[in-house]
Amino acid sequence: MNIGIIGLGLMGGSLAKALKKYYIAEKIYGYARSEKSKTEIEELNLVDELVDIKTIKEKCDLIVLAIPVDNIISMIPQFLDINEKTTIMDLGSTKEFIIENVPSSIRKNFIAAHPMTGTEKSGPKAAIDDLYEGKTVVLCNLEDNDNLHVNRAFKIFQEIGMRIVVMDANEHDVHACYMSHLPHAISFSLANTVMSREDPKSIIALAAGGFKDMSRVAKSSPKMWSDIFKQNRKNLLNAIDQFEIQMKEVRDMVENEKYEDLKKWMRKANSLHEIL
Repeated sequence: MNIGIIGLGLMGGSLAKALKKYYIAEKIYGYARSEKSKTEIEELNLVDELVDIKTIKEKCDLIVLAIPVDNIISMIPQFLDINEKTTIMDLGSTKEFIIENVPSSIRKNFIAAHPMTGTEKSGPKAAIDDLYEGKTVVLCNLEDNDNLHVNRAFKIFQEIGMRIVVMDANEHDVHACYMSHLPHAISFSLANTVMSREDPKSIIALAAGGFKDMSRVAKSSPKMWSDIFKQNRKNLLNAIDQFEIQMKEVRDMVENEKYEDLKKWMRKANSLHEIL
């Protein structure tokens, strides 16, 4: 089949690499807006041909929206005249708000997917080999899709080596908030805390593995993550409330020198890695 990818940054570019590696597509078409991105995509040979949206709609059996979540919603109206056999699939990090904004006339075509993978980098040069292999992809609310489109999504993700989980969109957004969105909020907060208290020379000289690991995702795209926070606002606020309870608890133990309680609290946290 012919596959079109709209947005060829980390997620879309890496998907194009995977599709080529496993010979899944007869031809891969791409769409990008900026001239800089187009130049990089061509230099990296990510797709077979860069075209406009109209051409992608005409030629592709599967169209993948690998763009920020707000852009996904603003682009959906362009697909109202899509052929009933053409699959549209988004890779956004939130699902419920996107699904709610898909018109009923094309809902059967629209596969809501979230590959649980990524890095803090963005743009075509961020595309990497094997980003998807061995990772999980969540597919949401498949009961609203025609079997043709569901089967096509399963085939693609299975052939690039992903584990598929089917989930309700609201349930996905709650879990994704704790597993991904809250950690990003914490990382941005940590980076801003350190930047407001330490001079650059001290940061360079003293920042060790723990700080680097925790602050790494603070390098992520502000445009992309502000959109995600906006779309998953309610769940994120609830998660921040829960995190603040834990911070108040550790503050109380340190402030009141409850060090045995502190060790028990830390041991409870250690048990997370028995699951991971």
